[in-house]
Amino acid sequence: MTPQTDPRLILRDEELDAGLEAMMLAEAALWAGVDAGLEAETLGLGRSHWRAAFLLKRRPGLGVQELARLTSLSKQAASRIVADLEAKGLAEKAQGEEDGRRRAARLTPAGAAFEERIAERLRGQLARAYRTGGLDGVSGTRRILAAIAAGRGKSGAGG
Repeated sequence: MTPQTDPRLILRDEELDAGLEAMMLAEAALWAGVDAGLEAETLGLGRSHWRAAFLLKRRPGLGVQELARLTSLSKQAASRIVADLEAKGLAEKAQGEEDGRRRAARLTPAGAAFEERIAERLRGQLARAYRTGGLDGVSGTRRILAAIAAGRGKSGAGG
């Protein structure tokens, strides 16, 4: 079901640019939280590693090709990220059930704990921001971000 757009909503370039600026600054604030968490982990992993771990938590059995599509990484980069997680004992790959060539990845218990420690920081940031926006702001923000990300993540979006 696709929500109807409000034809009365007319946005000027200035308003859209202010929205883009707010999104960029919000993204920078979230990545700063990830960076601080990664530094505390002392595993030598980067943002893409945590991003992959987060998606593997949300979508167990995710394949490298799908990970690449969701993150806009090349297949080679996504494969390297998963291999790095495997080498640290944070992820494991298994042969796909339907397609034996597909190597589905899952977090190990250590990987789930790694992801959780960093995500906990971000959840705090998001919870504070959602409280500022109020009840209507939470659902409105989700709808806006889902519309921007349309086609990227078909499953696991939750409500």
